[in-house]
Amino acid sequence: MSSSPAPVSIFDGIPSPVDDGACAHLTGLSVPSLALPSTSGEAVDLSALDGLTVVFIYPRTAEAGAEIASEWKQTPGAFGCSAESCSFRDNHSNLRDLGVTHLFGLSTQDSSYQQEMAERFKLDYAVLSDHALAFTQALNLPTFEYNGMTLLKRVTLAIEGGKISRTLYPVFPPDKAPEQVLAWLRTRKPKST
Repeated sequence: MSSSPAPVSIFDGIPSPVDDGACAHLTGLSVPSLALPSTSGEAVDLSALDGLTVVFIYPRTAEAGAEIASEWKQTPGAFGCSAESCSFRDNHSNLRDLGVTHLFGLSTQDSSYQQEMAERFKLDYAVLSDHALAFTQALNLPTFEYNGMTLLKRVTLAIEGGKISRTLYPVFPPDKAPEQVLAWLRTRKPKST
């Protein structure tokens, strides 16, 4: 009997990020009241939303048809933003079924850039822009520099009642981020109302 070879992942050979403790302070923090531009065309204040909100934070997606630089692929935690965004799209209904009221992506790219990406990937959730880094600075989110840009490290936040109730960091591989959230949702005790 022959066995099938293990499936090849686009993340094979990609360095995984390490937990550097940069998100240890986040769980329990109040989310700042900021109006973040979104691909829905409306500003979103994450501190004011009811229910359970999941925000997956990522560095940046590539332009349509752009060649991905090998340097980007070898930067731990950088590569995989498109795969992560599409995986959240594909798992959105599963997240809703387990109590997620709101789902957002968030990066430091501007809204017009994000809008093209959201349309290209047919995302069924809004993507938020922290182009001015106000949200990043208010929460002291981990960043890194790449080609003169300040980019966010990949992290997933669960927000309830204006506070961060769960932080998933580091996230790797990025396309499995929704599975991490779903695993947590299956074990969590919902907040009593």
